[in-house]
Amino acid sequence: EMYRDIIMEHYHYPRGHEKILNPDIINEGHNPVCGDEIEIKLKMDKDKIETVSVNCAGCAISTASGSMLAEICEGKTIAEVKKIAAIVKALLKGEEFDENIEIGDIEALQGVKKFPVRVKCALLSWTTLVDAINTRETGATEKRLTASTTES
Repeated sequence: EMYRDIIMEHYHYPRGHEKILNPDIINEGHNPVCGDEIEIKLKMDKDKIETVSVNCAGCAISTASGSMLAEICEGKTIAEVKKIAAIVKALLKGEEFDENIEIGDIEALQGVKKFPVRVKCALLSWTTLVDAINTRETGATEKRLTASTTES
């Protein structure tokens, strides 16, 4: 019940709606299974995420996960964000993860693992973010990337 309340609070009052002028990274993702769509914009300060903007049109789980992403990633380094994203993936797939790393409200998503079709909803924002970071790290000059998450 408490976890449901946290998810619904992030769904009704999502974080990360800041307008970012001239973002350093823009990426879009969509989940063809349920129609969720997301756009993530990042303003970087060297290797640190200065500001996160998440615009999600989707179900409560997808929107809440994007909100949680915005809340926890701001001010973190790329390495820290990649570590958190790996934890989110492990949490949602019922795998072991480093419990010493603080994940805040993201813990509320752990019940999603009981509903495999919904795991993709919860992972969409994280997959979109990591795809953007990986593309940037490989030296891509194109700012707008499009990711279609088919990962389960």
